[in-house]
Parts: sequence; C-alpha cells; structure tokens
Amino acid sequence: MASSENPPAENPLSVDFCGLQFDSPLVLLSGCVGFGEEYTRVKGFSNRDVGAVCLKGTTLEPRLGNPPHRVYETPAGMLNAIGLQNPGARHVVDTILPQLDFSETRFIANLSGSTVEEYAEVARIFDDSPIDAMEINISCPNVKEGGVAFGNDPDMSARVVAACRKVTDKPLITKLSPNQTDIAENARRCLEAGSDAFAVINTLMGMAIDAESREAVIGNNQGGLSGPAIKPVALLRVHQVYQVCRDHGVPIIGQGGVASTEDAIEFLIAGASAVGIGTALFYDPLICPAINAGIENYLARHGLTRVSQLTGTLRLNTPRPRGAACTG
Repeated sequence: MASSENPPAENPLSVDFCGLQFDSPLVLLSGCVGFGEEYTRVKGFSNRDVGAVCLKGTTLEPRLGNPPHRVYETPAGMLNAIGLQNPGARHVVDTILPQLDFSETRFIANLSGSTVEEYAEVARIFDDSPIDAMEINISCPNVKEGGVAFGNDPDMSARVVAACRKVTDKPLITKLSPNQTDIAENARRCLEAGSDAFAVINTLMGMAIDAESREAVIGNNQGGLSGPAIKPVALLRVHQVYQVCRDHGVPIIGQGGVASTEDAIEFLIAGASAVGIGTALFYDPLICPAINAGIENYLARHGLTRVSQLTGTLRLNTPRPRGAACTG
C-alpha cells in the first residue's frame, strides 16, 4: 500500500517568480480580464489554469477613460485606447479584492498614473492589501513633465520605480514600453531603482483610418497595437532585456502576440520565465489549458522536467563576416 506521506508529483509547469509560486507559466494580462472576477463568468474557465492574473490598470482616482471608438480590429491584431477606465485604487482594494479567491492563483495589481507621486500613492494603497505583486505601467503621459511618456525615458522610468520601491516590499514588475530607442538601458536603470522583474512588452502605438470619411477610427486618434502582429518585436525585446536580467536572476513575463503553444515556448526560449496571454483571450477564452497541455507535451518530447529549463536557451547564429562569399 502506498504511503500517505509520499509527496505529490512535482508540477513541471510550476515557476518560481520573485519568490511566488506560479502553478503555470501563463499570466493573464492587464486590461484583458477586467479585475479578475469578470473572467470567471466564462463557462469552463478556471483561475487554476494560470499562474497569475494581472488586474486592470488602476489610478489613484476613478477615471472614465477615452471617448469611443476604443477598440478596432486589425488584420493581425487589435488597436485599443481604453484610457485607463477604472474605479480608483481605494475602491479596488476595499471592494474588489475581497471578492477574489487568492487560493486559486496569484493576483497582480497594475499601477498607473500621471505623476511620480500618483504612482507611489497607488503603490502605497495596494501595499496594504492581499495583492501578491504589483506591475508598474510606465507608459502613461507625464503631465508634470510636458506629456513625455514615462516608459520612453529611462530617467523617468527609474524615478517611478524608485518611488514605488520606497512604499512597498511586495515584488515590483516593471512593464516596459517597446516604443523607445534602447529597452535594455531602460531595464538596467529600472533594475538599479529596485525593480524585481519585468513585463516585456507593452503595446506598440498605432492608428486606424476610415478612408471614406478620412477620419481617425479611434476616438483618441491613436491606440496600442496588440496581437500576433507584434510578436516578432516582442521576442526581440524579451531577448534584449534578458541580456540585462540573466546574471541577476531577474525574471521576465514575455508577452505580445502569444496565441499558441509554439508562441509561448518561443518566448520562454528567448528569455522569459513566464508568458502573458492577452488579445488571444478575446477570440479563444479557453486557450490557456490548451497551451499548458502543449507545453507539458513539449517538455516530455525534449526530455525536460521543468518549464524553467527552457528559459534563455536561445541558440544564436554566428554572423557571417562582411564580404564573405555566399554558398548554394
């Protein structure tokens, strides 16, 4: 008879992320699942299928968001300009978090703001809550600094991270913008300021035009492009940030266009420790169990026992010297 003291079989999909155990490397991305409780209404969905859920971007005060249209489907993705519509940090902590089942998965707050001080105050409010970690969205306009996007300025990015670091000991995940010249330098600065992890990448800026009316389709004129169209950019950015993170043991949530098992595995190979699922949820709400099963199958086929064994295993080609003759 088997001993009742035998430990359970180790989960090959489990990930240690900043000291937090994720039962799956998959993370539901901010803005795609509301505040967590909304997505549980989908029949057949379970929070146990994902390692963590990123809540909707939250500011200090309630926001109504941008005027419509807010969402526009593109041939290989989606444009959105929601404008951070949310009920405010205090409401989220006092009213929404108590409704979440923290025994099923990890929950990550998404901090947004217009000033460094606002980011810090939102972090302080979430620090006094059961939230597991905080994601800093540094792609919002900086009102005090003339409308410069925090995420495109390493100095501003570092200031936001440092301000949040002062008010919380919870893990801080900095969400990096792809709309910048040197994402690796930004990552280095944020790491020095106290970031524990990174989410790579945020959306690319884009536009949609109605040719007949000659008008911008999105009410905000421009929006964030997500979906399969941005995957090649996201893979490169994850690889670039991984070069900064690998010697420090700093994990990355790789995200941008993940819509299959193969996509998720590619992000892990590029350097991600976890993989974000976003736009794909809108047309396949039950995609996560399928990706989990596909990753397990891949591990078994390649003789691997843990998903973490895939992280950063990219084999780069050796560049051919200039002037070398081509063969074939």
